[in-house]
Amino acid sequence: MFIGHYAPALIAARSRRAPSLVTMVIAVQLVDIAFFSFALLGIEHFRLVPGATASNWLDLYDMPYTHSLLGSAGFALAFAALVWLAARRLDAALIAAAMVLSHWFVDLLVHRPDLTLAGSPPLLGFGLWNVPLIEKPLELALAFGALAAYAQVVQPTSRRAWFALGAFGGVMALTQSVDWFGPRTTEVSASQPITALFAYALVAALALGLQSTRAIRSRAL
Repeated sequence: MFIGHYAPALIAARSRRAPSLVTMVIAVQLVDIAFFSFALLGIEHFRLVPGATASNWLDLYDMPYTHSLLGSAGFALAFAALVWLAARRLDAALIAAAMVLSHWFVDLLVHRPDLTLAGSPPLLGFGLWNVPLIEKPLELALAFGALAAYAQVVQPTSRRAWFALGAFGGVMALTQSVDWFGPRTTEVSASQPITALFAYALVAALALGLQSTRAIRSRAL
């Protein structure tokens, strides 16, 4: 799952107690940001195998640090500490930690059994990537349902605000389309992690632009 991971960030952003939208957008993808960074450094590894799942060719055979529940919890605590140091607010830090940890539980829905609790078997994953007629609509519903919920609370104050909201949704749709329908290869190279990291950075940049236009309505939590 890619854009589905942004759903918790957009829902949490409805609250005044939450950290900034860009902080949460980074938080929900921090585990994958770490994974692709580790892949570039040769610390964790993946293969591209035709038919690995019905939705993609990712064989995520070595990711004990980022995609174990224990490892994800470690990233969550570290990120929460950074948010607390920056904002000196425990509620914001706890929400940020929950955003990081949400990544593992969302992955649990779609991954074939390749997730772990602490870096070793048992291998976990409900495998919805192998049921694309369920997974694809679910991903779209999560991402764009959450964006619609966010838009209900955020008061666009100008054309720039509407443009920022549309650009965020449009880039989510575009990047997910490339992930689903783009050309496939079995060759693993630095280009795949770099492309993924660029996509995360682009969405984060758009979130920064979107949050700069927002004014929270009175019914926000």
